[in-house]
Amino acid sequence: MNKEVYKNNRSNLMKNMANNSVIVLFAGNAPKKTGDELYLFSPNRNFFYITGIKEEEHVVVLSKFNDIVNEKLFLKELNLAQEMWTGKTLRDYEGKEISGIEDTVYMNDFYPYMNRLIKGAEEINLYLDLERQSFEENDSESFKFAKIFRDKYPQLCIKDVSSRITPLRMIKCHEEIEEMQKAIDITISGVESLMKNAKAGMKEYELEAYFDFECKKNGVKDFAFKTIAAAGKNATTLHYVENNSEIKNDDLILFDLGAAWNCYSADITRTFPVSGKFTERQKQVYEAVLRVNKAVIEKIKPGVVYQELNKWATDLIAEECIKLGIIKEKEEVRKYYWHSIGHNLGLDTHDVEPQGRNFIFAEGMVFTVEPGIYIGEEGIGIRIEDDVLVTKDGCTVLTKNMIKDVDDIERFMAENK
Repeated sequence: MNKEVYKNNRSNLMKNMANNSVIVLFAGNAPKKTGDELYLFSPNRNFFYITGIKEEEHVVVLSKFNDIVNEKLFLKELNLAQEMWTGKTLRDYEGKEISGIEDTVYMNDFYPYMNRLIKGAEEINLYLDLERQSFEENDSESFKFAKIFRDKYPQLCIKDVSSRITPLRMIKCHEEIEEMQKAIDITISGVESLMKNAKAGMKEYELEAYFDFECKKNGVKDFAFKTIAAAGKNATTLHYVENNSEIKNDDLILFDLGAAWNCYSADITRTFPVSGKFTERQKQVYEAVLRVNKAVIEKIKPGVVYQELNKWATDLIAEECIKLGIIKEKEEVRKYYWHSIGHNLGLDTHDVEPQGRNFIFAEGMVFTVEPGIYIGEEGIGIRIEDDVLVTKDGCTVLTKNMIKDVDDIERFMAENK
């Protein structure tokens, strides 16, 4: 994306910051896998959101004093010997061009700069990315930095930047939507390849490989998340990722997957019959889920409260489960549907949301709609997931080119087998 996007993101972030505020965001480091091998690096998404930089070991500092905002980007120190082994790292002029931050230097000045910035100030609000997914997680660079500077400068008031940046990330600009549409379109091509090549006797991972190949052929370097390829009863496990069972001819197979493009995620789920033809019971359950999928999409527009939509969707699924004869009372629905109707989508697959998921839909949000019904005793698990963009008076289905009606699926598979 153009550096103007990142400049605008920084401007919006600093606009309502009080004086004597400093934001420090770390790109992060690739964690160790084993021996001298590291996991594939993926940048801290808040850092990427305001810089556009994907490499590790960089830091950005935004500060506001006397109503003047300063920006400074610190890049990983150059190591020419290491570059002979692992390739060229970012130069200062490249960091400046990508991010639009004019004051771009190397990391050896980071701690001296921070000391100069903070020393002598009576009170400073220091904002860091302190969000944790679980208590057991190892300390991030932000947590380590917070401990060092809290002890050194007791006048610091250390705060989590999430409450400031989350509302911004929830509303996508035109350029972000273009990146997401690219990821979605490639994902759709991959799903079509799955439908063309599915046959009994394959392992789930063999069929999954067609998706991987199609994505990589189209320039995808990373996936939004680990693919779920779940045939038959495996589809009744929500996040099944073993993907190693044999596919049977009478199975439905559920694929929950997504390409990533420039760090932006696609997230699509489709369920289809391996044979190319739904059985009568499979069709009944599938069309029940599809009715809910379409009804929820019709309901999404600015002003709708997420928690109310989620409850309404759960009630719809309960009604469908009663019609299918698998429950008698609405309260039993959680036996066959136990997740929410969807989530925000963006730089993260489960993208940023306020704590408690207490939000109202607004123009520019991208949201997944993914009802499902999972009947373990019948070996049927069905989920249909679309990605929608909230517009001025409704929503646009970004995944509209991915077929989902029974007749369309059966026709497509018959024509391409």
